[in-house]
Amino acid sequence: MQINNVQLDQSPYLNLNQSLNRISSGKEINSAADNAASLSISDKLRTEASGLTQSIDNVNSALASLQIADKSISEQSNILDNVKEKLLQASTDTTSQEGREQILTEIKDLLKNFDNIASSTKYNDQTLLQKASDDQAETVGQQFQAGTSTDDIIETQTVQSNTVGVGLENLLNQDPSSFDASTARAYLGDIDTALTRVNDYRGELGSTQNQLQSSGRNLFSQYTSTTAANSTLSDLDYSKEISNFNKQNILAQIGAYGAAQSSNINQNIVTRLLT
Repeated sequence: MQINNVQLDQSPYLNLNQSLNRISSGKEINSAADNAASLSISDKLRTEASGLTQSIDNVNSALASLQIADKSISEQSNILDNVKEKLLQASTDTTSQEGREQILTEIKDLLKNFDNIASSTKYNDQTLLQKASDDQAETVGQQFQAGTSTDDIIETQTVQSNTVGVGLENLLNQDPSSFDASTARAYLGDIDTALTRVNDYRGELGSTQNQLQSSGRNLFSQYTSTTAANSTLSDLDYSKEISNFNKQNILAQIGAYGAAQSSNINQNIVTRLLT
C-alpha cells in the first residue's frame, strides 16, 4: 500500500504575501503580475505627471526671470523721468552755463547708471536687457518650454534697454562746452522716444508674463487631473486590503491546520499497519 504525502496548498500563502506587499507599498499594483494593463497605464500617467512637473518648474523659472527684467526696466524708466526733468531745467535761459554743465554731469551719471542696470540685470548668469555684460547689442529672444510637447513654446521679444538701444548715446557723450539751452531742448524728443521704447519693453514683458501665468494654471490643472487618475488606478484601498489580508491569513491557517491533521491521520495509519 502506498500512502501519498499531503501537499500543502500554497495559494493562500502567495495571496497573503501579495496582500502584505500591497499594504507595505500603499499601492494596488506593484508589478506586472498584479495587473499588467493597469501597470502600463499607471506608468504612462506617472511619466506624464513628471513632465508636467518639469514644465511647471520651467514656467516658474521663466516668470522669475521676467520679473527681474521688469523690475530693472521700471528703475530705468524712473531714471529717464529724472533725466527729462533735468533737461527741462537746462532748457531755460535762466539757468547759467555753469549750472547747465553741472546738470549735464548729473545727466551723464544717471545714464551711466541706466547702462549699469542693463549690463548687470541677470538671471542664472544670463543678461536680460542686452546681449552680454560687455556687449550692448540686443538680446536674443528667449524661448520657454511651457508644456510637454514641442509646440508648447512661449517666446520673448529682443531687448536692448541701454543708452544705445534707446537712442541716448549722443546725450551720454555730449560735450559740456556746447551744451546750451537749445541743445538741451533738442534732447527732450530723444528722451520721450527712449521712454516710449522702455515702456514698450515693459509692455512686452507683461504680455509674456500673462501668457506664462495662463500656461502655468493650465499645467497645474493637468497635473492635478493626471495624478488623481493615477491615484485612483494605483493607490491602495487600505480598509479593503486589510480585510483581504485577514481573509488570506485565516485561509492560510486553515490550510496549515488541515495539512497537519492529514499528516497525523497518515501517521496513525502507518503505525497501525506496522503493529
